[in-house]
Amino acid sequence: MRRLDQLLANLGYCSRSEARDWVGSGAVTVRGEEADDVGARVSAADVRIDGEPLDHPDGLLLLLHKPLGLVCSHELREGPNVYSLLPARWQRRNPQVTSVGRLDKDTSGLILLTDQSPLVHRLTSPKHKVPKVYRATVDRDLGAELVPLFASGTLVLDAETDPCAPAELKIIAPREAELTLIEGRYHQVRRMFATGGATVLTLQRERFGPLDLGDLAPGKWRELPLDFFTRAPTGAA
Repeated sequence: MRRLDQLLANLGYCSRSEARDWVGSGAVTVRGEEADDVGARVSAADVRIDGEPLDHPDGLLLLLHKPLGLVCSHELREGPNVYSLLPARWQRRNPQVTSVGRLDKDTSGLILLTDQSPLVHRLTSPKHKVPKVYRATVDRDLGAELVPLFASGTLVLDAETDPCAPAELKIIAPREAELTLIEGRYHQVRRMFATGGATVLTLQRERFGPLDLGDLAPGKWRELPLDFFTRAPTGAA
């Protein structure tokens, strides 16, 4: 149970100060009756706006195909972000919708967005070892010796002291590869290939745990059940 004005504000309908006008307009009903007290404690399931149930009152979990050129940050000074792709109401939610990990602006592909902070923590925690699959093209032929090196668990990236966790590298073509990681260090894929003298030209995340992009177009998303990762093993291939 939450205060009506707080509920409307948290779901992005209006500010708490604006809730009084919403209620005064007759647009808000509780159990079929026009609301008359913004301070009343209500259940989200009982509230309607213009006769419609509240928009995702229990939370959001989205699989987004991130296009190039967008950042996964709420800092406007960093440039256009992935949240601008979402409906305005979702952008105003509190807790705010955030990404599960990040993809930089020069990386496209699968990113999860949610307002469920425990889920963010679970899916980004190294102890859960959620596999993430990337497809990369590079500027030079890849040597076969990178496969056992990446898998060894001994590769130390420049300016770091702890070795990377074992990673699976599949060389698909002389300058194209698929890399599966279970951690997410800063620019890790690019830095790993750099140890072999290769510069990454294009990079896309194709899978996250049991999820893949399928036919989802860049800039589009699909909704997932909030309990998806309790029903599906996070480490499924």
